[in-house]
Amino acid sequence: MQAIQYGVNMMSTITCDDRKFVKYISETEIDAAIEKVAAAVNAEYKNDIPTLLFVLNGSVIFGADLMKRLDIQCKMSCVRVSSYVGTQSTEVVRNVVGLSGDLEGQRVLVIEDIIDTGNTYAYINQILKEAKVKDVKIATLTYKPDSYRHSLPIDFVGLEIPDKFILGRGMDYNGLGRNLRDIYQVVDE
Repeated sequence: MQAIQYGVNMMSTITCDDRKFVKYISETEIDAAIEKVAAAVNAEYKNDIPTLLFVLNGSVIFGADLMKRLDIQCKMSCVRVSSYVGTQSTEVVRNVVGLSGDLEGQRVLVIEDIIDTGNTYAYINQILKEAKVKDVKIATLTYKPDSYRHSLPIDFVGLEIPDKFILGRGMDYNGLGRNLRDIYQVVDE
């Protein structure tokens, strides 16, 4: 497996594993989007203590950045599901690590790095309904409205993007690239 090759002069194109990616969204733009989401979350939960449910692994970086900007009290929990192989969604969501702890009667804010088809969110939403939570909302760093196939509302969106595969700021390609500060878009070959 080939590692990410970083340019000496912060080139705008990188290679990750076997694919090329071009810089698409800067760290500054991402941080501004997270500030926007944090302000909306602070307003929504100003009189409540929500549980932030991180969808592992991708949401860890966005979730940590978001939590640092929250002025409210909150709890944190994690769930791990999987639906991607390479750059394609398999359309099948697998529960890898389920809910930990009792969430009955709590307000839950699902934290995602990306919403594309919405299959993962629909799956998690159903699990949370079965757990008898008070309500469910979602905050996502990136959202692909052209790919979304469900009627569930997407409550807090950092950045709307086209239906292209992206990498960085928590999002990976074959397990690589999550640590990139900027977001990169795959180069069509």
